[in-house]
Amino acid sequence: MKNVTQILAFTLTIFSAVAVHAQAVTEPWTEAELKPTQELADQINGSDKVKPIIINIGPQAVIKGSVDAGPGSEKENLKKLGKILSKHDKNHEVVLYCGCCPFAKCPNVRPAFKLLKEQGFTQARLLNIPKNIKTDWIDKGYPVSN
Repeated sequence: MKNVTQILAFTLTIFSAVAVHAQAVTEPWTEAELKPTQELADQINGSDKVKPIIINIGPQAVIKGSVDAGPGSEKENLKKLGKILSKHDKNHEVVLYCGCCPFAKCPNVRPAFKLLKEQGFTQARLLNIPKNIKTDWIDKGYPVSN
């Protein structure tokens, strides 16, 4: 009976360690690098002369004033993103967004945000779209492309 208890305790320890490791996977962005949608909408609608560079890394550019690089999961689109970024000052704010699906499932945000950080942009931001672009941007009446 003592051996069964020891085996069971060992097995539970291993499963717990695996579960903790799975939850500890880090994203390429920090919490501070997530930009709230309302904040970006206010910047777009505001009279400030300095606007962020807004780049779509999903299937379609929806946000007013954004540039389309295409889905960030595709190699050729990452090259296109790199080319877009090469034209800008690394101290200018850059906001990437996708909105195809929740962050946890999105294949586009991680490779694109990693590239943005690797390029040395000091104000790299990822638009915080927890569900999708329709729910978190369009349905809220935020500015969209014509």
